[in-house]
Amino acid sequence: MTTATLTRGPAETARPGYSFRSTARMEWLKLRSVRSTSWVVLIFAAGMIGLSVLVLSHEHWATMAAADRAAFDPTNEGFTGLALGQLVLGVLGVLAITTEFSSGMIRATFAAVPRRPMVLAAKAAVVAAVTLVAGEVLAFGAFAAGELVLRSPAPHATLGQPGVLRAVLMGGAYPCLIALIALGLGAIIRNTAAAISAVVGMLFVVPLILLPLGTSVQHSVGQFLPMLIAENSMTAVKPVAHSLSPGVGLAVLCGYAAVALVAGGWALGRRDA
Repeated sequence: MTTATLTRGPAETARPGYSFRSTARMEWLKLRSVRSTSWVVLIFAAGMIGLSVLVLSHEHWATMAAADRAAFDPTNEGFTGLALGQLVLGVLGVLAITTEFSSGMIRATFAAVPRRPMVLAAKAAVVAAVTLVAGEVLAFGAFAAGELVLRSPAPHATLGQPGVLRAVLMGGAYPCLIALIALGLGAIIRNTAAAISAVVGMLFVVPLILLPLGTSVQHSVGQFLPMLIAENSMTAVKPVAHSLSPGVGLAVLCGYAAVALVAGGWALGRRDA
């Protein structure tokens, strides 16, 4: 009787571990409860819709030169707000993990879920879901708003035209992938300011560094930079020279996100919180 009781005791008192589903639910509750999440989404929405309306409402077809008319792409012009939007959702990706390190909450998270890579995977699933839904909704919204304010006789784009639907879909997927890359960088760096600086450097500083290095370096290296990939993927009229095709560019961005998250999971697993 005593032996049976001792045998059953540890099994009965052992605390069950969190599954991926429950961990993802926990991460969703944390992300939703943070006030900065709502502000980030609102700024993203304002940038996407507002800049699309601002840019396309000031296009004057009658005064355009012939070359400008030939290259005019209302779809691409409508996504001017992504210059801001990519950074905004990148900040969201960073904050999804670095705020826990700065507040010390990450210790409680790792105590509840000792499998640290699974924590990052759950965060990535939640961040991807939120940013992809927000990105796609606002990409279609920016496209519709831009076409609404574009005055005739300027040509309008429709989703049925070649390349337009692909461009709009990429307009929502691109900031989501930037957010995932930023999440991976945040897991590696663990400091909010430093991780956001890394995102800014990747998006804006590296292209500037390439400028004085000559056209050959710009063409060979620049085609793999996120912003140029996005620019070509959201062009429906004339492809950007010396750039990857939209399909290859999307694959490269997915690869960047995967590498950043794998590296982040490895860093979380090896370093103390």
